[in-house]
Amino acid sequence: MPNSPGRMSDYWKKNLRTLWILLSVWFLVSFGFGIILVEPLNQFKIGGYPLGFWFAQQGSIYTFIILIFVYVARMNKLDKEFDVNED
Repeated sequence: MPNSPGRMSDYWKKNLRTLWILLSVWFLVSFGFGIILVEPLNQFKIGGYPLGFWFAQQGSIYTFIILIFVYVARMNKLDKEFDVNED
């Protein structure tokens, strides 16, 4: 049976694993690079601005947008793998 309870449990485990990984990356970039590691990163420049400042102002936003596309691609692949896609 393609959608047995055990198979759906595996699907949700992989789904939650994907979410935790992406949320961890988002946390690292926004909080870690933008707040905690700002001073060491400010030793480097990107576009004329200190890197820590750039991550706090722009980098975390760009990363978040990239993570949305990564999530969509990963979930499409996962949906096809477990035959729960909407096609």
